Formats: sequence, structure tokens, C-alpha cells
Amino acid sequence: MLKSKLAAGLTPYVPGEQPKGEKVIKLNTNENPYPPSPKAIAALREFDAGRLRLYPDPTADVLRAAIAGAEGVKTENVFVGNGSDEVLSLAFAAFFDADSDPVLFPDITYSFYKVFCSLYNINYAEVPLRPDFTVDIADYMERKTSGIVIANPNAPTAIALDNGDICRLVETHTNRVIIADEAYADFSSQPSLAAMTAKYNNLLVVKTFSKSRSFAGGRLGYAIGNEELITTLRSVKDCFNSYTVNSLTAAVGRAAIEDREYFEECTARIIATREWTADRLSQLGFTVTKSDANFIFAKPPTLGGKEFQARLRARGILVRRFDHPRISDYLRITIGSEEDMREFVKVCAEILG
Repeated sequence: MLKSKLAAGLTPYVPGEQPKGEKVIKLNTNENPYPPSPKAIAALREFDAGRLRLYPDPTADVLRAAIAGAEGVKTENVFVGNGSDEVLSLAFAAFFDADSDPVLFPDITYSFYKVFCSLYNINYAEVPLRPDFTVDIADYMERKTSGIVIANPNAPTAIALDNGDICRLVETHTNRVIIADEAYADFSSQPSLAAMTAKYNNLLVVKTFSKSRSFAGGRLGYAIGNEELITTLRSVKDCFNSYTVNSLTAAVGRAAIEDREYFEECTARIIATREWTADRLSQLGFTVTKSDANFIFAKPPTLGGKEFQARLRARGILVRRFDHPRISDYLRITIGSEEDMREFVKVCAEILG
């Protein structure tokens, strides 16, 4: 046998389709429809390519300071990595044990959490969402656990949990790390919990540049937490790779997060387009959850989710669907440009006849 027992037993995460050369309206991977900040583009053009012969700063101090400034925390409270997926993976390895009580997360949430648990042989338990796909924190309060992971807003449901509820979990499980995965928080009515990490030493907030900063191809994510948590993350990271964020990404990422005006302009446009799209889909008879993300979670009024997705695909529109029994008829629809979403709604109306 040419692979380990670990590798043989893994079921990897499957990302959304990435078409090659085909012209489509791509609403399946929650990417930002708008280009990166003009300041980020300028930083890319001005980058000294000669620096690529040198290793990057292993602690990415300049980038971390820029993130800290944007989030209102100290540099020592920031950890950076190759996208939030890497940050989350390192956090699972850093804070959850293989031979302990289960890590808790919803039964319908980001499917990478189960992959990380399989990779590190971590015991986990999926806690069912309510019938309306909301989180009931009472289900997490009394259970024995080695930690809790809450995507807020949740994926793929797009629903946000009140920050006060997450803080109650943090206050109840004081000797366990609670991870708030805020990949979509910049589009939410709930403010980020980043500032609350100064109050709670067991709260870790994980964020990404992929969505609201239009930097999915740059692979940059970060965590905010108590200095002890950040030091632990760095120790685990250094056992994998001492240099995770490359010099080019660090330079462009710094420029992106410092351009607050452009960030607010783009997120506001996406939120406005989201609300317009959700309203139009509701008028067409779709069941639509209350979205606090840069995507919509909706069930067509007729046809199953698989059939509706196929008909959209035949018309050159990509959306995402998951085979979980509770949500197999729902579609996760990324918010594209205003033009994209007008075409999407038009095609949906034509499919419905």
C-alpha cells in the first residue's frame, strides 16, 4: 500500500466548480464580483520582484500591524495564514485533542470542519440546526466539549447568529476555545467579534480577504485572539511551514486592508444587490433565508434543487448545491454584479415559466 492509513481514510473538501475558458455567470464560489482595491493593484504593480529571491518575514509584522489597525486590536493579537482555511486547520490542530470530548458545530455548516477533524483524528459531534436553519445555542450550553466552531454568518444558510449568543457560549465554556468563523461577517448586520477577544481569552475570530477584499486568488486569512492563542497558533504553524504568507501577498494584502473607503463601497454594493435579488426571488416563489452574507440560500418553488441547478448550468449560470438531505433542494447563490443578478433573475423566471 502506497499511502498511509490516514490518507486512505480521508474524504477531502470539494471546492466549487472553476470553469476553464468557458464564458459563464459564476455564482457558485462566493467570490467578490468587483476587482481588488485600486491601492492593492498599485501595490502589485510596484512590488519589487527582486524581493522574491528572499524568504518573506516569518511573522509578517507589517501586514499584521495593518490588520490590527483595521480591526482595532494589537499586532500581537493577529495571526496570518494562506487563506482562512489554513488558519482554521491550524486552529483545529492547536486547540482540539484527538482523545478528548467532541468538538461541536452545526450539522449544516462549512463542510471543511469535518475534514479537519478527520485529518487530525479529532472527535466531533454535529448539532442539528432548528427547522428554520437557525442555531439554538441551548444545544451547546450543557454538553461536554473540547471546543465549539460557529460560522457566523453560517454557510451555506447565510443566517447570522446574534453576537450575544456566541458570547454566552464563550462565557459558559471558559476553559475551551470557541472559534467564530467570520468569513462573511463583513456583509452582516452583526458587527465582528474581533474587539471582544480583548475581553475573552478563549475566543478566536477567523477572517478572510477572499470575500470582502476581492483577494480569493491571493490566499490570505487571519485570526484574532488572546496573545496566548496567537502564540500557540504560531507554534503549530512553524511545525508545518515557517513561511506561510509570501512577500507579494503580504504587500498587496496590506494595501487592501488599508483602503477602508473602497472596502465599504464594495460591500455596500453587494449588500444592496443581495437585498434586491432576495426580493425578486421571493416574488418568484422561492423560499429564501434571511441573508447576512455575500450569497443567498434559496429553494425553487418548483423542480428539485438538482434539476434547477442543471437548468441554470445549461443557460451558462453556475450556482452551488449540497447533497445534505435537509438542504438538497436549496441553492447557494453568490451575489455577483448588478448585471449578473438581473440576468440570473431573468433566467430563473424563464425556467419557472
